[in-house]
Amino acid sequence: MRAERDEERAAPAAEASRSRRFPSVTRDTARPEGSGRAVPGAVSTPARQWPMLSVLTVTAAGLLATAMGHPRIGCLAIGVALIAASVLRRVLPSVGMLAVRSRFTDMVTYGLLGVAITLLALVMEPRPLLNVPFLETAVRFTVR
Repeated sequence: MRAERDEERAAPAAEASRSRRFPSVTRDTARPEGSGRAVPGAVSTPARQWPMLSVLTVTAAGLLATAMGHPRIGCLAIGVALIAASVLRRVLPSVGMLAVRSRFTDMVTYGLLGVAITLLALVMEPRPLLNVPFLETAVRFTVR
């Protein structure tokens, strides 16, 4: 009788140890989950991470253009890369390590930063491509 009761008590304890919840104390490092999300199967890691690699490549090209003395082209490339990251995050079901937070947060963050950097590139001096009427007054008011 007592052995049966001990087995009944041990069964829920064994099930509790196999819980799907994350443990409250971490004992080792978690394996990266981004590597298998973009492209399943036995494809190499760079092929699985193509969304992030494409955004990083365009951003690096923009930084290089800025360093070479073409700041407007470089900033436009960086802004377009962030807008593309926002679109990729929305359109693709899985984007590998480009997914950092929730889908909505990633889209808003990438989109707002991309639009802001693109607009700054368009109003950059000399000879701005976009003329914002109140911008000159705001700059004159803040920098006296």
